[in-house]
Parts: sequence; C-alpha cells; structure tokens
Amino acid sequence: MKSRYDAVVVGSGPNGLAAAITLAQAGRSVVVYEAQATIGGGARSTELTLPGFLHDTCSAVHPLAIDSPFFRTLPLRRYGLEWIHSPAALAHPMDEEPAVILHSSLETTAGGLGSDRDAYLRLFQPLVEKWEEIQHDALGPPRWPKHPVTLARFGMRALWPAARQADMVFRTARARALFAGICAHSAVPLEWMATSAIGLVLTLAAHAHGWPIPRGGARAISDALAAHLKSLGGEIVASASVKTLAQLPPSQAVLFDLTPRQILAIAGLRLTSGYREQLSAFRHGPGVFKLDWALKGPIPWKDSACASAATVHLGDSLPEIAHSERACWKNTVVEKPFVLLAQPSLFDSTRAPEGRHTAWAYCHVPNGSEADCADLIENQIERYAPGFRDLVLARSEMNSRRLEQGNANLAGGDISGGANMLSQIFFRPTFSHYTTSDPGLYICSSSTPPGGGVHGLCGYFAARKALEVI
Repeated sequence: MKSRYDAVVVGSGPNGLAAAITLAQAGRSVVVYEAQATIGGGARSTELTLPGFLHDTCSAVHPLAIDSPFFRTLPLRRYGLEWIHSPAALAHPMDEEPAVILHSSLETTAGGLGSDRDAYLRLFQPLVEKWEEIQHDALGPPRWPKHPVTLARFGMRALWPAARQADMVFRTARARALFAGICAHSAVPLEWMATSAIGLVLTLAAHAHGWPIPRGGARAISDALAAHLKSLGGEIVASASVKTLAQLPPSQAVLFDLTPRQILAIAGLRLTSGYREQLSAFRHGPGVFKLDWALKGPIPWKDSACASAATVHLGDSLPEIAHSERACWKNTVVEKPFVLLAQPSLFDSTRAPEGRHTAWAYCHVPNGSEADCADLIENQIERYAPGFRDLVLARSEMNSRRLEQGNANLAGGDISGGANMLSQIFFRPTFSHYTTSDPGLYICSSSTPPGGGVHGLCGYFAARKALEVI
C-alpha cells in the first residue's frame, strides 16, 4: 500500500466502488476499506443453507443496475457480469383471478389488465417514451433539470400517495394490486406523499430494460466493479473494520459508503455540532425479516404464469398490501404480510445443484425487530403455492438484528439507507447531500440521493463533488 492517497473510501458496496472508480478514472489514487472479509456490501452472495446452494445476502433482482446511467459507461461485461432476463419482470398472484404479470412490453402488460388497459397506457406510455430524460433529472441530487417539462410531468405523478393514485387511475383490483406492490418497495405507508415515486421508477425500468438477475448472484456485480477499479490502479483492503479516522492513511478526502450513525461514530469529532445534530435526526425506515431456502424443486405455483418471473409479489389486494406496510410504522407485524420473493435458480443454473432450486423472500417489519416471521412468510407462499413447505431442504432465517450484524449499513434491518419519506427523498441525509461540515469528508452511501438500490449513482455523484477540490 501507498503511504498516502488522494482519496480513501470506507465501505465496498456498489456505491463505494462506484465512488472509487469515478476517482480513479480522474487519475486520483484511491483505496477502499471493507469491514467484511468479502466485498460488496448489500450485493454479495454465499452459501447460506447447504453446500452448492448460492444465495444473495441482500439484493437479488437489479432493475436499477442494468439501467444505471453510470454502470452503463463501464466495461463490466469484460469482467464477467452477465444479465439474465426472466420471460416476465414480475408476477403478482391473486386469490380469485389469474396472476397479474409485469412484462417488459408496455402493451403486453396493459393487455393483461382488462378494463384498465387504457388507463395503464395513459399513465406509463408518455413516461416510458421519456425515460432517459427522467433518469437524467430524477435519479440524482436536486439540481436544475435538463428536461424541465418531462421532469414536471413525472413529478406530478411521483408526488402522489401510491394508494390514492391507484384508486384514482385504476378501476380494477388487478391493476391496483400490481401498482401497490411495486410502490411498496418504498417501505413506507402507501398513504404517504411521494410513495408513487419508487413505483413509477421501478415500473419504467421494467419497460425499459427489465428486472434482471446477474448470473452467479449479486456478487457478480461487485466482483466486476472491483476488477475494473483494480484495472484503474485502485486498491481494496478487506477485513479492515474502520472505527476511527486515525486508522486510515493520509488523504485529501475520505468518502463514507456508510449510514449517518456510523459516520458519527467514526468521524463525529471532525464535524460541527450543528451538522452532527442534522445527521442524528436522519430517520431509518422499517427493517426486513429475510428467508432463504434450498429447495428440492421449483415452487409449485397454483398459477403457472408465476414461474415466468424471477420476482413475485405476494399480497392479494391494495388494501391488504397497504395494511401490511402501515403496520411496520406502528411497531406491529400483520398476519398476512406483503412478501417480496425471488426465484433466481429458475433462470440461472449456477445457483443450485442440478434439479434443485433456491428462493429468497422478505417482508417489512419494525426497525430493529427481532420478531420471527418465518411462518407468516411461508403461509403467504403456501397460499399461492400449496405444497411449498414439502420442498424445503434447508432454510436460513435473518431478522433485522441479524441483518445489521452481517452488514452495519443495514441499520435496524433498513435496506434502503434511510426512510423514503418525502423530505428524505430530496434531502438525504442533510440539505448538503454528499458534503459534510468538514471539507475533507464526504458521504457516498444510499443515505444520499438518489437513495436505495444497486445503481452506483450515490457514489458517482459524491465522487464528482469530491473531485471539485482534490
């Protein structure tokens, strides 16, 4: 290692690696410190259940990664990153009707919504046609838009509460359930302002480039980013937990791919009291309870169309989903939680031994909850796939506390880097976004705009800000 660097990055999640790559591309010397033995943060994969069964420890399906304006500029395929697209992006089974399917094709999706076909097209077609412009202006820090008319059209829809918008735009339970499930990725009550934003972005991403999975697991994304960083001269030090700034080599800038509470613990003495108060006020959202399974065979869905998608949402209706998402904020867990499930081995043979399968699912729970939701989640799966439990060879259970123990960025099990409340969508973690009260310290985690998801944009924008002075 060098005795001095232009920049040090703490944390090797996709945002930390993106920040380091951006700095290295500009000719700066950079080293990344990672607390765990393996890099990747939330984009890692390992054998959680049985030998030969590969599971993603956090993120599994990556609509924002394949579509990331930053990742698209990098030669990640050269380093082994290969995207796999299931025939459908998303399946949403229902109790009394055929499953609702989100296809890459806008027309095909709309055609499956019956009398809501035209309403779906009216909502999404103008936005799909302008997706590149929306990405440029909406996925980043608040700034003067390059396409103000397009951004205004998107913003008028994005600011609506998801439940209200679903009720106003759609007439059928099918369309409302589909929209509610996608918006529930926001992990805030669907009656809150701006909960439509994440639903709109994820749906537009599906129609633009799909919801793919990386061959070999989420770690393939991190491995490709790390390989490219090293090709640029960047360095990575694993198994190096940073507790104080004194542990780091001298540098002009330190970029933290960490949550505000971790930054306060490491660098609080370098920050002004006013800025420390702002960081302390940053609010985290619900946690998750996560299950991974090694299975004898594929999930036996009642509706076979569910086997066409790597992602499945389990929650019969808008009211049921909304009830589940409200409960997290009231420190309760409902009997029928909204479940987000991934079944990657249907489309990626590297995930399990021949003839066997893996699956992954979680539901939202109160932040820091130690509640055991395994039976609740499996009951929801059995509801739409009777006989599922008979296929289970082994399972891995992780409540919110265990998730945080494995990755300190998952504060209380929050996988979004902070609550997606209206104020924290635009100003996270503070009004200054990536900069701090110390000119040599920056934040590049998903606690900054544009927030959660594997896209690297938080790291990219933070690094661009740091390059203004180093």
